[in-house]
Amino acid sequence: MRYRLLDHQFVLPTPAGAFYSVADPQQDPPRRLLQRLLSTESSHQLELDALTEWADTQSEDEALGLLYHLQTLGWVEGFADPQTAPDGALEDVLPGLLEPLSATGKALLADAQGFHIASVGFNHETSVELSAASADLASLYERHRGLLKRNMGLSTSAWALVDAAGNSQTGFWPLYITEQRFVLIISGVPHLNQPALTELVWALSKRYAQ
Repeated sequence: MRYRLLDHQFVLPTPAGAFYSVADPQQDPPRRLLQRLLSTESSHQLELDALTEWADTQSEDEALGLLYHLQTLGWVEGFADPQTAPDGALEDVLPGLLEPLSATGKALLADAQGFHIASVGFNHETSVELSAASADLASLYERHRGLLKRNMGLSTSAWALVDAAGNSQTGFWPLYITEQRFVLIISGVPHLNQPALTELVWALSKRYAQ
């Protein structure tokens, strides 16, 4: 198959692509390319030489094929103008990015040690306890990774408390930024297919992936 690069476009991961880029610490070509698209202050204009470098290949056809694969999955999108990363101190930026991700406006971000970094909609005590619970769930997942990932073929490490209909009441989504693990905790129905998720991953990458 022959590809034609639309080199006038500025490319950025979609919310689905941003989530895939940080959903697992194990690297693969799509994840590496998506992470590199979120590694700078503004979105990249498509150029073949840069794309080949981002894809970790010497083959232009392989690089174009990888980009086409990501586009087919709905993991990248193009813009006529450059997009810029969230600006400002992380503690000021995060609350505004967390709120749109929850149907109830309640969400928080915790670190690997179980401390909350930013929270919106929850009171302080609930934020503290949910953050601690996220660290316990991560430990539980690690103990049963072989069963969940290899034996059962479950590619996600997210956990949820669900109602009788199977709808999430509170969900815990790990986000891996290089060696750092964070947990996104959302109350109610999650709205992950929002530009705020791409901006959240971008803001964390700008701070921790350098």
